Amino acid sequence: MSNMTSIDATDRAILRELTIDGRLSNVELASRVGLTPAPCLRRVRRLEESGVIAGYRARLDPVASGRDFCVYLLVQITMTSKEVVDQFEEMVASYDEVTEMRRVYGEIDYVIRVDVADSNAFERFQTEKMYPLPGVHRMVSHPTMKAVKSND
Repeated sequence: MSNMTSIDATDRAILRELTIDGRLSNVELASRVGLTPAPCLRRVRRLEESGVIAGYRARLDPVASGRDFCVYLLVQITMTSKEVVDQFEEMVASYDEVTEMRRVYGEIDYVIRVDVADSNAFERFQTEKMYPLPGVHRMVSHPTMKAVKSND
C-alpha cells in the first residue's frame, strides 16, 4: 500500500463523477464534489500523474454500434509451452470482437468477452478465429441476456 497513491473521500468523489461523465468541465466537477476549481484540478492532475486515472475514452452504445450480442467465452488451453500461451494471448487480444480478456485461476484459463452483432457473427468468430488457434483445448460460450450493471 505504501507505493499506492493515497486516496481520500474527495478523491473518491472525483473518481465517481469522472467515471459517470469523463467530459465534465473542471468547474462542474469542482461544484459536484464541493471544491473550488483550482484544488479540484490539482487533485485530478495528481490522480492522472499517479496512474489512478489511466485515461479517458468514449463509451459506445452497443445497439447503435452494431455490437449488442455479448458472449462470455471460457477457454481452456493446453499449456504445452510459454510460446503457445504467448501466441494465444497475442492473437486473441488482437481481435476487434474481443473487448475484454482475462487469464484466470482454476480449470478454465481465460474469460473472454466478445461483442458482435448477433449469434451468426459469434459463430463465425468462434469457427474462423478461435478454433484454429494453437493450444485451444475447450471452449464454453455464455451469451448474455442483459447488462444489469456495467462500467463500460
